[in-house]
Amino acid sequence: MSTALKARNSPLQKAANQDSGPSSSSNSVSASPFDTPRQSPSSTSLSSLGSDTALDLNNGRGTLLDTYGNEFNIPDYTIKQIRDAIPAHCFVRSGARGLAYVARDVASLAATFYIFHNYVTPENISPAPARAALWAVYTFVQGLFGTGLWVLAHECGHQSFSPSKTLNDTVGWFCHSALLVPYFSWKISHGKHHKATGHLERDMVFVPKSREEYASRMGYYAHELSEVMEETPIATATHMIAQQLAGWLLYLAINVTGHNHHERQSEGRGKGKRNGLGGGVNHFDPSSPLYEAKDGKLILLSDLGLAIMAGILFMIGKNFGWTNLAVWYFIPYLWVNHWLVAITFLQHTDPSLPHYEAHTWTFARGAAATIDREFGFIGRSLLHGIVETHVLHHYVSTIPFYHADEATEAIKPIMGKHY
Repeated sequence: MSTALKARNSPLQKAANQDSGPSSSSNSVSASPFDTPRQSPSSTSLSSLGSDTALDLNNGRGTLLDTYGNEFNIPDYTIKQIRDAIPAHCFVRSGARGLAYVARDVASLAATFYIFHNYVTPENISPAPARAALWAVYTFVQGLFGTGLWVLAHECGHQSFSPSKTLNDTVGWFCHSALLVPYFSWKISHGKHHKATGHLERDMVFVPKSREEYASRMGYYAHELSEVMEETPIATATHMIAQQLAGWLLYLAINVTGHNHHERQSEGRGKGKRNGLGGGVNHFDPSSPLYEAKDGKLILLSDLGLAIMAGILFMIGKNFGWTNLAVWYFIPYLWVNHWLVAITFLQHTDPSLPHYEAHTWTFARGAAATIDREFGFIGRSLLHGIVETHVLHHYVSTIPFYHADEATEAIKPIMGKHY
C-alpha cells in the first residue's frame, strides 16, 4: 500500500505540508530523452520528459517524506548524464552470445526432465513419499530454468538480445509462446510501462491507488478497515498467496495492477472499458485499449503462439496423462508465474520509492522509482541478473544483461542517494 505525499490528517498516513501544487506520491521504451531536466508544454513529447525549471523540485510542498518517514528529495540529474557515464562497450549486443544462453536454459530444462523421468521412478525409488518429494523439487527447479528462459525473451522484447530485430522477435515469440506468454502483446504493454514508470496515471504495473480512489470504490470505512487489517498475518498471507498464484494471469487477462485511465487512449478505444472481468482490457484482444489499431496483427500473432502451445499441451495430456502434464509442465509454470510476480513486485514496491502525479513525473524520475534486489546465485546465474540490475534496465533497456552489472556500477555515482 503506497503512501501519498499529500497533506492529510489521517494518523494512518505519513504526509508532507499541504499545498495545491504538483506533488509526488511515495510508493504507493522507446528512446530515452537525453536533455532532461526541462519542461515542455506538451505532456507527451520527449522534451516534456525532462524536469521543470520554473518550479523548485519539491513543487512548493515543503519537505517530502517517504513511507519510512525519511525526507525524500526528487532526482535532478539527466538521462544524458546517465548514458554518458556508461562505458561504450556495455551497449554492444551479441546475437551469438544471446543464443548461447537460450541453448543453456533449454538444455537445462531438457536435462532436468530426462533425469527425473528416467530415474525418479518406482523401479529406482520405491517409497512413494520420496518420489513425490523429488518431483516437487523437479517442479521448483524447472520453474527457475523456465523463468530464466522468460527473462531471455524479455531481453528480446527490449531488443537487447541482439542487434537484429528479426532475430529478437523470432526468439522472443518462440520462447514466450512456449511459456504461454503472448509475446508481442506483452512486449507492447511492457514498453508502455517503461515509458511511464512511476506515473500514477500511465504506468502499467503495480500502480498504487490513492486514498480517494479506495474511498470512492469501497466506501471510507471499508478502506479504513482494510488499512487496519493489511498488516495482520491472515490478510497478508491471503493476499500474498493469491498474488503469487494468480497475479500474472490476472495481469494478462484483466490488467490487474495496471492503470485504469483507458478513456484517454488516443484512438478512442478505451471508451467504456475498464480493468476487471468483462471490462474489455486484456492482452489477447486486438481491440483492447492497451493497443493501437496498427498492433492488431501482432496481437493475433501472439494469440497464435498461445494456441499452438495449447494444442501441444493438449496432445501431451491426452497421450501421457493429465496428471503427468500437470507435474511436468503446469506446476513449473506456476513457479514461473510466482517468480515473475515476485520479481516485478520487489523491483517496483518499497517504502522508499515514489510514484509521481503528471505534474511532477519525468522519465528520469520515473526510472529512478525502481529498486535493485539481491537474489544471489538464483538471481545472478539462473535469472540472468534481472533482479540485481533493474534500475539500470529502466534507464537504458537495450543494454544486454551480461553488461548490466558494469553499467550499474557506472551510474551509481550519478544517481547518488537515489540508487
